[in-house]
Amino acid sequence: MSSHRQEAVRRLAAPDVRARKGKTPVVCLTAYTAPMAELLDEHCDLLLVGDSVGMVVHGLPNTVGVTLEMMILHGQAVMRGSKTAMVVIDMPFGSYEGSAEVAYANATRLMKETGAQAVKVEAGPTIAETIDYMVKRGIPVMGHVGLRPQAVLVDGGFKAKGKAGDERRRILEDAKATAEAGAFAVVVEGVAEGLAREITEAIPVPTIGIGASSGCDGQILVTDDMLGLFDWTPKFVRRYADLRGEIGRAVAAYAEDVRERRFPGPAEIYFAKAV
Repeated sequence: MSSHRQEAVRRLAAPDVRARKGKTPVVCLTAYTAPMAELLDEHCDLLLVGDSVGMVVHGLPNTVGVTLEMMILHGQAVMRGSKTAMVVIDMPFGSYEGSAEVAYANATRLMKETGAQAVKVEAGPTIAETIDYMVKRGIPVMGHVGLRPQAVLVDGGFKAKGKAGDERRRILEDAKATAEAGAFAVVVEGVAEGLAREITEAIPVPTIGIGASSGCDGQILVTDDMLGLFDWTPKFVRRYADLRGEIGRAVAAYAEDVRERRFPGPAEIYFAKAV
């Protein structure tokens, strides 16, 4: 048996992403399954196992009902399907807001049980202290400011942020506090274009825009949105495909072939061998 050991492929890590600040844009997409992660891996620097999985895969009305167990299950799948992209997992609603200690325990569980390289948390009144606590104990953390999906019940819906003075200042301060606490990157979602650029210039770590600005240090979209798997997508999404239409046409053709007994045909059937 050969004693040669194949060198493991190295994934991008938090320092690699942080070093992209002001340089090559960081390409990010969401992933929830192993097959999709495999398809995205060679094109993306970072794959986010977003709590959007609750809406995209499980049909929930928002992300509030997502659990740690769901994130672990999908995180494991994405890690199996990918090789080089950094994998970040959202900490779901209720898993980090109570205290820094609880947040650290849940983040540790997410990383141990999935092998992911980092976790993501949404900004809030005490989030800077929580990020600081986790980072000092070895947990790479990505922040999230602006439109916060986990706050949908407080905000009364998914609404763009940062158009008014007080709200604009608060979001900017949230971003600064998140970066100062040790986050290696900050997602900036659903904010006015000028504010996104201001945040990008104000903090020393990469900003990852979604419905923000091309001036951010990177971009992320929900993969199912950009592939056109839904009949409606937000304003900030560019559809790069119409897979909903393609799937509909393929299934309609299959259904017709079954009903007309054209499927299966000779090419799809097993025949007994002649004796």
